Amino acid sequence: MGQPLRVGNASGFYGDRFSAVREMLDGGPLDVLTGDYLAELTMLILGRGKMKDPDAGYAATFLRQMEESLGLAVERGTAIVANAGGLNPRGLAERLRGLASRLGIEVRVAHVEGDDLLARAGELGLADPRYGGPLTANAYLGAWGIAECLRAGADVVVTGRVTDASLVVGPAAARFGWARDDWDALAGATVAGHVLECGAQATGGNYAFFEEIYDVKAPGFPIAEIQADGSSVITKHRGTGGAVTTETVTAQLLYEIGGPSYAGPDVTTRFDTIELAQGGPDRVRISGVRGAPPPPTTKVCLNHLGGHRNEMTFVLTGLGVEAKAESVKARLAAAFGDAPPARVEWTLIGAARPDPATQGEATALLRCAVLDPDAGKVGRAFSDAAVELALAGYPGFTMTSPPGKGGPYGVYSPAFVPNEVVEHVAVMPDGARVPIAPAPTTAPLPGAHEARAGAVADAGAGRETVRIPLGRVAGARSGDKGGDANIGVWARTDAQWGWLEPFLTVERFRELLPETRDHPVHRHVLPNLRAVNFVVEGLLQEGVSASTRFDPQGKALGEWLRSRLVDIPEAVL
Repeated sequence: MGQPLRVGNASGFYGDRFSAVREMLDGGPLDVLTGDYLAELTMLILGRGKMKDPDAGYAATFLRQMEESLGLAVERGTAIVANAGGLNPRGLAERLRGLASRLGIEVRVAHVEGDDLLARAGELGLADPRYGGPLTANAYLGAWGIAECLRAGADVVVTGRVTDASLVVGPAAARFGWARDDWDALAGATVAGHVLECGAQATGGNYAFFEEIYDVKAPGFPIAEIQADGSSVITKHRGTGGAVTTETVTAQLLYEIGGPSYAGPDVTTRFDTIELAQGGPDRVRISGVRGAPPPPTTKVCLNHLGGHRNEMTFVLTGLGVEAKAESVKARLAAAFGDAPPARVEWTLIGAARPDPATQGEATALLRCAVLDPDAGKVGRAFSDAAVELALAGYPGFTMTSPPGKGGPYGVYSPAFVPNEVVEHVAVMPDGARVPIAPAPTTAPLPGAHEARAGAVADAGAGRETVRIPLGRVAGARSGDKGGDANIGVWARTDAQWGWLEPFLTVERFRELLPETRDHPVHRHVLPNLRAVNFVVEGLLQEGVSASTRFDPQGKALGEWLRSRLVDIPEAVL
C-alpha cells in the first residue's frame, strides 16, 4: 500500500480536553488534525448565544486553542479541519485570520457554509406549530466542501454543521482524488471518521471493561491511518494513555447509530460489512466496508425554544425512605394547586442500606424536574415551595441546592429536505466561492432489517447456567439521537455471541430495562462486530435540553443493562 493519510482528532465535544490540540501536534506526525465541537445541544447553546451577540455563534474554545497551537500546526505542516464554526463559520474564519496576523503567522484559512437554513425555515416547512419558528435550523453537509478547500491549498478549514465523519472523509477525498461515486472508499473513510469523532471514546474512554485498560493515564486521542481504498488503521500516539483494541473500536462504532445502513449526505455506509482486526499493540485495522449512494434527502437539526425548566433534589435519609418520598410529592402537589407545571417528573435515586455504617449509606435522593411554557410557574415559585418544606416536612429534611430560578430549555427535532435545496458552498482562502453540488446519484435508504445473524444459535442450549450480570460477557455503549436512545451491545467471544444474539431479543431487552416498555424498540444485528443495536424511540423525550430524565442523554443505559442478572451458560463463560 502507498503512504497513508494520518488524520488525528483533538476534540469530541465543545468542552473536551483543551490541551489535546497541543498534545496531538507535539505527539508525532499528522497530516490533518480534526476537531468535532458540535452536537445537537451545542447548536442550541450557540443559538442562544447568538441571540445576545450576532457576531458570536462559534466555539470560542477553538479560537483560544489556535492562539496556542496554530504556529506549531503550520510549522509541522498539519492541516486543521474543525466544525467549530457552528452558526458562524465566516465569523470564525475572519477571527482566525486576525489571530494569525497578530501572531505573525502566514496561514490560508477557508470555510464552508450553506448549512444554515434558518432564514428559509418558513419556505422549507421547518416551523413547528407547537413552538413557532426554530431558533436554529442546520443541514448536515457532507465532505466535498472541505475537500475543495484543501485542494485549493487551505491550511485551516472551519465549517458549520457537517456530519461528524465529514471532517475525516473530506481530507481523505482530497488526498486520494476520490470521485463522488467511489462509494466503498467513501464508506471506509466514514467509518474511520465515526471512530475518531468522539475523541478518547475510541482509545479506552467510557469503555465497558475499563478495569482492563493497562495505561491509566488520560487516554490519548485517536488517529486514523487511511489508505487510498478507504481502509484504515486506528491508533494513537506512542506513550499516551488508554488503549486501542478491537473492542474499544467496536464500542465507538456502536455509539449513536441506528440500523446497519448509516446514511450521510455523501454515502450510505454499510456498518454490517465492517471488518476489524488487531494489527499489533494499539493498532486496529478496519477493512471490507461497503458503501451505496446516499438518500435523496438531507437531515436538518432543528432547535426550538420550548419553555422553561427547573429542578430540586431532596435528600432522604434513614428509615421510611419511600414514605418520605411520597410525603414530599403530596406536599408539592398541594403547593401546585389546580395549575401544576405542564410536566412534573419525580426520580428516586438510590436506596438506604440496612444498618448503614456511614450517612452516605443511609441516604437516597429524590429529584423533581418541572417544565412549563410559563417561566414564573417553574421559577422561584417552584423552588421556593420546595424549600418552604424545610421545617415542615419529613424528618432529616435537607436539599442539594438552594432555590433557583431555573432557565429556558430547547426542543430538538430532526427534519429532512431535498438535497437540491441545500446551498453547500466552499469559500476559498482568497474569498472565491465554489458551489458544491449534491450527490450525483441517490437511492432510498434500505428498510431496517432485524434478521437473525445465523450464528451458533444454540450455543449453550440445554447446559448448566449461572445467574450473573449480563456485563460479565457483554460490553455496551449507549447514547442519544435527539429524543431516541441507542444501546449497542457486543459479545467478547464467538461462543458468547452465539448465546447473546438469540438471547437478547426485543422482548428480553424490554424485560431487562422496564422503562423502555412503553416505547417502540428496534433491534439491529451486526454480526461482524458480534453486536446487536437497540434504538428506543422517544425515551429521551424531546432531546437532552428538554428531557426530565436523570440521565437525559442516555449515556448510562448500557451500564444499567449490563448490571442486570441473567442466566448465562457456564460453557460460554
